Amino acid sequence: MTGPQRREQLLEIGRALFAEKGFEGTSVEEIAAKAKVSKPVVYEHFGGKEGLYAVVVDREVTSLLDQVTAALDPEHGARQLLESAALALLEYVDTSTDGFRILVRDSPTGQSTGSFASLISDVATRVEHLLAAEFKSRKLDPKTAPLYAQMLVGMVALTSQWWLESRRFKKDEVAAHLVNLAWNGLQGLERKPRLGSP
Repeated sequence: MTGPQRREQLLEIGRALFAEKGFEGTSVEEIAAKAKVSKPVVYEHFGGKEGLYAVVVDREVTSLLDQVTAALDPEHGARQLLESAALALLEYVDTSTDGFRILVRDSPTGQSTGSFASLISDVATRVEHLLAAEFKSRKLDPKTAPLYAQMLVGMVALTSQWWLESRRFKKDEVAAHLVNLAWNGLQGLERKPRLGSP
């Protein structure tokens, strides 16, 4: 096996083990044993379990962000954008189940990037300018778009986590219900909401 082939093999094995057992539950010994190599080979390629994990997470983050970003076509109307974003995330959960499991697990101590929360925040940042334009066109305060972007993306993300384990509904049904709640809620937004509003 060539060096690049061995590296890919270790990444695939690490990805499967991290998805199944989490970062803490996976050892370099186990990765090496599954790859039928010695532990020093893992260290040579990645410097240790943390390095391997970081590459796996980076690939998953890139893949998910690419899929969601590709779905956010600014030429689409607001509802279609919401539908596209929800479907893109659910599609990722469906086709990259191991990757999603890795992303929703806690990151190793001291790792500030690659956490699911930071990923969701990044997606929300990409959505907020689209929401701001929609808010402006509806005479709503565009400065609140970052807040609504976090809420919408968070709702989709948490529902995706639930769906990962449940699978009681088809992907399109889940997306349709997400959009139903979000869209119908957005349709009735008050210009200056207050607690205790009628």
